[in-house]
Amino acid sequence: MHPVVSKVTARIRQRSRDSRAAYLRKIDNMRSTGPYRGRVSCSNLAHGVAACPTGEKQDLSGNRKPNIAIVSAYNDMLSAHQPFEAFPGIIKAAVADAGGVAQFAGGTPAMCDGITQGQDGMELSLFSRDVIALSTAIALSHNVFDGVLCLGVCDKIVPGLLIGALSFGHLPVIFVPAGPMPSGLANREKNDVRERHAAGQASRAELLEAEIKSYHAPGTCTFYGTANSNQLLMEMMGLHLPGASFPNPGTALRDALTRSAAQRIAGITHLADDYIPLGEVVDVPALVNAIVGLLATGGSTNHTIHLVAIARAAGIRLNWDDFAELSAVVPLLARIYPNGAADINQFHAAGGVAFVTRELLDAGLLHGDVTTVAGADLSDYTREPVLDGGRLTWQETSENSLDDAILRPVSSPFSQEGGLRVVSGNLGRAVVKVSAVSRDNWTIEAPAEVFTSQDEFIHAYRAGELEKDFVAVISYQGPKANGMPELHKLSPMLGVLQARGFRVALLTDGRMSGASGKVLAAIQVTPEAAEYGALARVRNGDLVAIDAIRGKLNTTPGTGQPVQPELSHGDRSIPHTGVGRELFSCFRANAGNAEEGASIFPYDALKEHP
Repeated sequence: MHPVVSKVTARIRQRSRDSRAAYLRKIDNMRSTGPYRGRVSCSNLAHGVAACPTGEKQDLSGNRKPNIAIVSAYNDMLSAHQPFEAFPGIIKAAVADAGGVAQFAGGTPAMCDGITQGQDGMELSLFSRDVIALSTAIALSHNVFDGVLCLGVCDKIVPGLLIGALSFGHLPVIFVPAGPMPSGLANREKNDVRERHAAGQASRAELLEAEIKSYHAPGTCTFYGTANSNQLLMEMMGLHLPGASFPNPGTALRDALTRSAAQRIAGITHLADDYIPLGEVVDVPALVNAIVGLLATGGSTNHTIHLVAIARAAGIRLNWDDFAELSAVVPLLARIYPNGAADINQFHAAGGVAFVTRELLDAGLLHGDVTTVAGADLSDYTREPVLDGGRLTWQETSENSLDDAILRPVSSPFSQEGGLRVVSGNLGRAVVKVSAVSRDNWTIEAPAEVFTSQDEFIHAYRAGELEKDFVAVISYQGPKANGMPELHKLSPMLGVLQARGFRVALLTDGRMSGASGKVLAAIQVTPEAAEYGALARVRNGDLVAIDAIRGKLNTTPGTGQPVQPELSHGDRSIPHTGVGRELFSCFRANAGNAEEGASIFPYDALKEHP
């Protein structure tokens, strides 16, 4: 094992000793008091099986057969989740073949950041994760289940499902993905049209045509954003079947993987010999593996928030220093858009998750001796699924990358580091992703141009006021201010200005996510402006220095009055009304900071109570 990986793992274990022990005691107590259906009242059980066929009623009247909960984020609006419409039927038949019963336990909301990007609805995006966690808990609260299949793919949905499921950590849980859409217009071509539109060189009709050619079919978007990062992390944590992440929807292989997951969950409940509860799968080594996999592939910065929140739900305390220290020793093995030209289908074809896992295991950068839903250790995840005469089996992945412009071994990586850095100073702490940024642009010292919304920035850009070197400071975008939206709407314009030769960067307490690109961005600044963080005191013209090489984030000492004095999340002039935002005031008031997972759930919730 690499010494830094060992060191970080030990540090997290020590930091989490008491909270992890409390969590394990909690799920052990839940295991001893349920979910055996024989312990609920006859009336409770009758309600739970009333709609079942007669045979299933008999099966569920005792503890002879496992009852599997299906929790799904299906909806038609999200291309990644539309394929889930057909999954419950496949799952129910497969579980029945395996000697169990499957019930659709509940649905969770699922919103798309691609649809709400730059719109008011984006202010609900991050909070949707905790709503999904709550929805998952409600779906499982009937306490008559022996195992769970979670159907989800996209940004906040997988973290939300996992956080909710961890409250039922005594149950086995397998995540079932749907896969990416087939490749459409290349991501680089799409981005070129976006930048030409931002520069006034392409019409709205041209832009819409490019977007529709890019996002054109059921399945996950093909760039390597948070949704596809989710899938890789679920494999690295042992919560998928090996190789389940990236086969396309509607294929025989995808359906076979779904059936296999359903049959597997029936075989790992407390009624079987091979009992594998979720709370024992999601442990410190599994979370370290997730971070390492994220870094090795240049994955989404959103996981510096989501993995922290997931870990907390399992009694484990991560922080950004863990990410940064691992990033310094984990090589970048993949170039997937926006960190390269390839899409996720090309990454999968070049060797994909199995190749990355084997390379990292062989280099001592992953913990191999972990518990997984596949039943052995992480070496199972160096194999890829194939159909042999219609039968699902697994074979070892290729010894060599099938395209070294997309995927490389540890011996010759694209970079010796993962490209995720933490900067800190008198402006607070922030995350910087440099894997897609030219090294010449890893540092900047330039005057601040301060805005409190994306629209303010866009107005200044269109008025020609930003043809210069500057750091765009977009404040009051944190969890307490407005739910911490992503700020991709600014990316094409900042890209145009950088291409014109100006030195530009973004500094914000908001998010940028997996689509962070070629412009330097220090994001998720903590403490946020609405918590009276230093970002609220930056004014136009103040000199701001972002140094991703030395890890510094500072402004000129002696900063004067803020652009909007005394501004706080309680008295902002921007109304939190429309598209449901008024319903989320309690979320904004109770949200934690980004480095603590930006969650509404109190962090002392894992303490034992009498």
